[in-house]
Amino acid sequence: MFLNKFVPEPPTSYSQSQNPIPDYVEMVRFLMEPFLDIPESLSVDCEMSNGKSRVWIRVAFEAEDKGRVFGRGGRNIQAIRAVIEAAASAAGQFVYLDIYGSHPSMPERDTDHESKPPARKSPPFRPSSPRAPSRSRSEEG
Repeated sequence: MFLNKFVPEPPTSYSQSQNPIPDYVEMVRFLMEPFLDIPESLSVDCEMSNGKSRVWIRVAFEAEDKGRVFGRGGRNIQAIRAVIEAAASAAGQFVYLDIYGSHPSMPERDTDHESKPPARKSPPFRPSSPRAPSRSRSEEG
């Protein structure tokens, strides 16, 4: 057993040419298809602009699969976004993920720009009615 094997050191600085651009369409398919009943219903479109530094990914799938794709509390979609953002960051890019319903007439849309938790409604304020002072047993007698 030789512990002094020569191991080449990785380069310390990377340039844009050394960071390949990820295949976002295949990455999104790989991450989302396990959640879909009909994987063929998944539609992914990728658009790059501003010198390939910004990437818009548009995803559409059947409305019935929305709950599984988003997950409880949005955990699944947050994890998918985290993986895509990490890959984009490694390539020196910014990524935006837009999620649409399967039909163009569907108004449902979730984007990074508009994703805010729903406003919580608090119960209506009801002032307490004034109470008459209670008497102790010793006063009743």
